[in-house]
Amino acid sequence: MHDLVAFLEANSALVLANPAAFATFAVLFGGGGFVVGRYLLTERMANLESRIARRDEEIAELKGEQKAPKRERSMVPLIGTTAICPSEPERLPMPIAQLRAERKGNQRV
Repeated sequence: MHDLVAFLEANSALVLANPAAFATFAVLFGGGGFVVGRYLLTERMANLESRIARRDEEIAELKGEQKAPKRERSMVPLIGTTAICPSEPERLPMPIAQLRAERKGNQRV
């Protein structure tokens, strides 16, 4: 950068004498450099854009899998076990007074 400043200081008289020619060459060389750089980097930019598109598709796939999780097999062994139905009422022991009252109602006279 220091060399560029020194070059401009040394040639400032030439630039000030012909500003139109300096501006023309600056635009030509600047534009030419941009076009050449764009041409050389077009393939790289297309590659990066395709990678971005592929990543977006992968993200969409992973979000779709996340919504519908796969069912795994139960880790509880089913052979030799019994099932308890929670809808059945639990059988608790009756109080003795209630038991005697039921027996008296069932006796034949």
